[in-house]
Amino acid sequence: MDLKVIASDMDGTFLSDDKLYNIDRFYEQLIEMRRRHIRFVAASGNKISHLRTIFQPILDKGLEISYVASNGAASYDGDQLVHASFLSDEQLQKVIDWNAENPDSDDNFVILTGLNKSFVSNHATMEVIDIISEWYHNIEQVDKLMAADEKILEVTFLWKHADVAKQVKRLRQVFGDEVHSTGSGFGNVDVLAANTNKATGLKFLQNRWQVADDQVVAFGDNENDLEMLKKYPAGYVMSNAAASIQKKINLKTALDNNHDGVLDMIDKFLSKA
Repeated sequence: MDLKVIASDMDGTFLSDDKLYNIDRFYEQLIEMRRRHIRFVAASGNKISHLRTIFQPILDKGLEISYVASNGAASYDGDQLVHASFLSDEQLQKVIDWNAENPDSDDNFVILTGLNKSFVSNHATMEVIDIISEWYHNIEQVDKLMAADEKILEVTFLWKHADVAKQVKRLRQVFGDEVHSTGSGFGNVDVLAANTNKATGLKFLQNRWQVADDQVVAFGDNENDLEMLKKYPAGYVMSNAAASIQKKINLKTALDNNHDGVLDMIDKFLSKA
């Protein structure tokens, strides 16, 4: 395999359940990958600011990470934005209206994400803002969500008790292909522009780097990884993924996310190259 790109989801995949990874081991792998001109892409539902925080120990050592952030809505070659997919004002209003009319949305929380800031309602308490600030940086409260002063990459609904799969199904029934709705498996539902997912986000980087699909290895564990795992011949589902996800993907990692499953596979690929 003429390996050129290794792309990995973060939560439940690259990161352990404690949100950690073996920094020293990964650093050594990246040194070897750089020597062989193999790029690493963090392909995640997380926002770019949070992803950079995760990899700050690596960045501080002078190495580079590329990103497919916000479930494919924003693609970065290192620090350079390559492509962003935004919801239109009309789509955004429709999604917000849907949530207001959804009987299961009484206790959910809504976050709008732009390239530079995230927006929440003025009704959000400081306690809630402190909790979400681990993942959403530069949070701004607004009187009305439509008053956000940036173009919006995605709308995120956070539910404590609702069935995420049920909410995704409802959104898809209402909006069809007008927007893309996906669940993260952590009580989150993300709504993005149509035809926006991790696979399409990676494609913009592939085009920039002139990399074919059979030169990409991808790892993931959840519904929002499926387009990516199905697109690439070397798409691996994590052994810790839910059975319903595992049965949709042919290849599986030997180790789970708590035992360096992705790093183990990187070593195996590097040893074959």
